[in-house]
Amino acid sequence: MSGDLSETLRGLIRDIGEAGVAKMATDPGLAAEVDQHAAAVRDVITGSGGELHEAALLDYLHGFADTALEQGWWPGEEYDWQLVRVIAVCSLVRGFSAA
Repeated sequence: MSGDLSETLRGLIRDIGEAGVAKMATDPGLAAEVDQHAAAVRDVITGSGGELHEAALLDYLHGFADTALEQGWWPGEEYDWQLVRVIAVCSLVRGFSAA
């Protein structure tokens, strides 16, 4: 999956996800929100019978980001629901990449 990610998704992962994951270290409120979103993402993937692994997370992120962008969302300065969800998925992916 990672070989065919769209440029927009690559940008989200690189610019938003990584910066957000780094900001979690100094912002406990953001870290708590991300943890809640990460738990919800895990539930969505495993609740539908899927296994939690990097490819499943990237598939989820691709679908989520595509839908959000199609609905007019674009990341801004505020940590809105969509932005926190992207950070959460990136945090989960990062956990698999580090393992």
